[in-house]
Amino acid sequence: MTRWRFKRVDRLVGLSVLAAVGLTWFVLVGFDAFTIFVGELNDVGRGSYTLAKAASYTLLTVPRRLYEMFGYAALIGGLAGLGALAGTGELTALRAAGMSKLRICASVALTLVLLTALVVAIGETLAPLGEQSARALALSAKSKDVSLAKGGSIWARDGNTFVNAGSGRTRQTDDGEVVDLSRVRVFEFDDDGRLTTLSVAARAEHAAGQWTLYDLRRTVFAEASATSTQSAEMQWSSGLDPDVLALSIVNLDYLNLRDLGRNIAYLERNGQDSRNFREAYWARLFYPVNVLVLAFCALPFAFGALRSGGLAKRLFIGIVLSIGFFFLQRAAVNLGAVYGLPPALANMIPPALLIALAFAWFRRFA
Repeated sequence: MTRWRFKRVDRLVGLSVLAAVGLTWFVLVGFDAFTIFVGELNDVGRGSYTLAKAASYTLLTVPRRLYEMFGYAALIGGLAGLGALAGTGELTALRAAGMSKLRICASVALTLVLLTALVVAIGETLAPLGEQSARALALSAKSKDVSLAKGGSIWARDGNTFVNAGSGRTRQTDDGEVVDLSRVRVFEFDDDGRLTTLSVAARAEHAAGQWTLYDLRRTVFAEASATSTQSAEMQWSSGLDPDVLALSIVNLDYLNLRDLGRNIAYLERNGQDSRNFREAYWARLFYPVNVLVLAFCALPFAFGALRSGGLAKRLFIGIVLSIGFFFLQRAAVNLGAVYGLPPALANMIPPALLIALAFAWFRRFA
């Protein structure tokens, strides 16, 4: 009998939280997608970019937005779900029946764990695929000289020169934004369509208004021979627009763990700086931990407010905690970069601090 009672309690709390999280999630993702769609309307008419393509672009990015917004939805929805139980007196009845705050929070966490597992699967599959397809759609419509191939590689044209890059990234320096292309191949053709030169470089960099190829092997084809030369770096006279190329580069936060790991291995194998990729890798790895810790640890702080406050107060609590945790996490990662802390440790500090704070609150008010 006791065992069945606990199952019914879990179902009661879980369904309440599930409904609140679902509604919050829908509103946040819908508002975010609508905002992006309105922004895309400014590009309608550019090239072959139509209203239908703007809508398709927005829809393709929805899986990624579902992934990004779930943390906020889980936190606000968890508070709203408990608030709904408090408003009907069910939360008070559960407490009067001897159910502890920790046990109620555990019922909420059980629901959120299942949802988080689903969201992580979306973030590793549908989100990167949708983001890549969206960018490929937008680029092919807006620019005839740059496109994305399957797997995320970049193809660009500069007159009779065709450029292929395995991947790319942008980074900020004191001199401005730098565009980095990795695993670069440059095909140069004559007016008759014959290949005259093939250049293979470990990477290409656009900085200070010019392109530079690094670790270059250049092969020049004659009528009956081919001559190869190698150089550590070479200035590259190209009219490729770095701003357009930057649009084709998928944000590191949108890559899945496999692609991030592959890029880290490549950069480290070639003696290049992989810290940005390692930070993105560990941030993604800690994503489910951060979501569950933030949502679970926020619930005890809200119990007092849930009895006396309405939806506005619960939303305020959720927003404040979300913003506070976001800045704490950003500060920890940035300080880790400054002081040379491993990205794993820097990402571990915010949830550890939050757990300690929630534990102290439990001990004081449970």
